[in-house]
Parts: sequence; structure tokens; C-alpha cells
Amino acid sequence: MNLSKLLTIGAVALSFAAGNALGQDEKAKKQAEIRKVTQASLQKFYKAKPELKGDVEKASGYAVLTTYGLSFIIGGAGGKGIAYDNKTKKEVFMHLAQASAGAQVGIAETETLFVFPTQKALDNFVDKGWEASGTAGVQAGAAGKSVGAAGGATQDTLYYTLTKNGLQVGVAIAGTKVWKDKELN
Repeated sequence: MNLSKLLTIGAVALSFAAGNALGQDEKAKKQAEIRKVTQASLQKFYKAKPELKGDVEKASGYAVLTTYGLSFIIGGAGGKGIAYDNKTKKEVFMHLAQASAGAQVGIAETETLFVFPTQKALDNFVDKGWEASGTAGVQAGAAGKSVGAAGGATQDTLYYTLTKNGLQVGVAIAGTKVWKDKELN
């Protein structure tokens, strides 16, 4: 094998290795940012409703997801977060998407805390995802609590919502879907 072929093969191998290292570094940065946002959100929930801290600590696990959305008759939102297993200390990065249609208008940044009293509820959320549908009302920096969810797998899940910024007004049919983030896990 001549020297030019050897140098070409070496350059290609080096570029693949550098690209992979850069990709891993970018993944670590994204994970760190989501962890930071998740912890800040969790502290906001505890401040708004202090008894949540005990509920989260006693639960099998929890998830915190932050979404950004816009609506005018038809709405949509998307976001990311982490599901955390209190027993194993394992975290799973998650995606969230929402779609809605109805008499609505607004723009908002929303945080949602899911509390899983049982291991089965947490496992179903992480492994099968989560889906819900229903109606929406007025949200403006308020905390709310809902028990249960449409989509049988998570009937024993508690979830809480904080609207960080913005205002959402209206009544709409809405759907939410949560699933594992393949890129960050």
C-alpha cells in the first residue's frame, strides 16, 4: 500500500473519530441543559406547592417536562424533559408534543410534573409513552392538579402544570404524547 492511500485512510478514520467525539460532546451538552431546566422546574413546583417534595420523594419516580407552545384556533407545543426512577436513580430523557383545536388563542411556556406512585406507572410512562386528551381553560402562571389520565396505562399518575410565561385562553380539544428521546438516551 502506498503512502498516499495510507494517509487517506488515516484521515478518513480520524475524521470519523473526531465527528463521533463532537457528537458525544453535543449530546452531553444537551443532556446537561435538560437536567438544569428540569431541576429548576422541580424547585418551582416545590415553591408553589411545598407538599409536592414529599410526594415526589415517596413516589416510585417522577418526570418533569417543559414545553413551548402557540395557539390560534389550532395550537401546538413541543418540549423535552426527564423521567427519573427514585429507586434505581436512572434518568430517561423524554419528548413531549401537544396538538389542539378549538376556540383558543395564546402563547405559553409550560412545565409539567408527573408523579408516579407505582413502579408500574413509571415503567409504562417510560416504555410505552403517555397520551392524554381533553379540554383546556385559562392558564396564566397558575399551578393546577389533575389526577389520572386518558389512555389506560397511566391511570394512577398524578400530574401538575405551571405556566411559566405567557397566557393561554380558550376551550379546545387537545392531545398530548410523551415518548423516549432516542438521540439523548
